[in-house]
Amino acid sequence: MAVQRNTSGARTARGAGTGANGPSGGPARNDRSGKPRKRKISKKQQAIYRRRRIVAGTVLLLIIALIVFCVYSLGRGIGAVNTMIHHDEVYAISRDATPAPKKVSNVKDCSASDVTLQLSAASQSVPVGGSLDFTATIVHEGSGNCLVDGSDSGRVLTITSGQETIYKSDVCPADSRLLLMAKGDKDVQKVTWNTNANATLTECTDESGWAKVNAGTYVAQLSLKDHPKVKSDPVPFTVG
Repeated sequence: MAVQRNTSGARTARGAGTGANGPSGGPARNDRSGKPRKRKISKKQQAIYRRRRIVAGTVLLLIIALIVFCVYSLGRGIGAVNTMIHHDEVYAISRDATPAPKKVSNVKDCSASDVTLQLSAASQSVPVGGSLDFTATIVHEGSGNCLVDGSDSGRVLTITSGQETIYKSDVCPADSRLLLMAKGDKDVQKVTWNTNANATLTECTDESGWAKVNAGTYVAQLSLKDHPKVKSDPVPFTVG
């Protein structure tokens, strides 16, 4: 017996296959080229990613700044240590390189005939271990201007006892104190003697180590170092 092909069934079968592989029954494709669609990121997620990038950038900048600061501090520290190590050498070089001051003025130095010295004591007696203030005065009596050193090294206070010299104010050096003086000018300074002895010293030492004088009668007098014959009247006083 001949078998007849059911054409309607075949059409039905083709229709069923199309339905299985089509949009409703088969695997979904994103576009015609078969590539997956890009994932859409919400605004909230974009804000989160943006904040993360800002935080990461800030941390990176802080790390870089910290490294730069450490390197700078290390360099400054090494420089300071090097300066301390070589301080004496640098000081010696700078001191040697500094020239001694030169006298550029045409004003002459005062001669023995230009100035006189005056000395007075605040008291005629002082206790052992105490101190006595003197008033030292330089008076210009010449006719023209001149220069004189009014420091304790230039205008010297000397304390004697009999024929023995006990104290001199120029044992320790003092900075020069040049005075430009004209006729009638006076320079008045206070000089303090701490009742100690230093005349036997061969070099300057700390005054706290100087011996104190014993009770007795002493004489103070001023003189000019550059002109030893220029002296004040002697001023007697007692220690006791």
